[in-house]
Amino acid sequence: MTKVLLSVHVLAAILAIGPIAVAASVFPRCAREAKPGDGTAAFLHRVCRSYTVVGVAVPAFGFATGARMGVLADAWLIASIVLTAIAAGVLALAILPGQRRLLALPPGEDVPAGAVARLAGLTGVFNLLWAIVVVLMIVRPGSTTGA
Repeated sequence: MTKVLLSVHVLAAILAIGPIAVAASVFPRCAREAKPGDGTAAFLHRVCRSYTVVGVAVPAFGFATGARMGVLADAWLIASIVLTAIAAGVLALAILPGQRRLLALPPGEDVPAGAVARLAGLTGVFNLLWAIVVVLMIVRPGSTTGA
């Protein structure tokens, strides 16, 4: 059962977090260069928003896997949980609202360069947090289960 839970956890991470990372990374450029009637930025925002809902499966199956493996109290897993929560907060409280604000600008109005740069930076932080979580999941420093 542990292998099934771990497999679903990893697949959910790839299939949910991957599209968010890509769509959120491309969004600032599309928003900045959008022509009137171009729906690319709106589509990327919908991808981020939709996959955020699906992404809830990642920590859910992660907790189930960690419980099954008996590693819920291990430092590497606690650090991963904290970083995942921070990444989720950055996405829900900064990236998605920032995308919404840029999409709400009247057609033809110049997109503020500072807002685009801030959104791009926040997306970079989101992606970096997930990269660190992936490394922690693979290396598992201090884990007695081996790496």
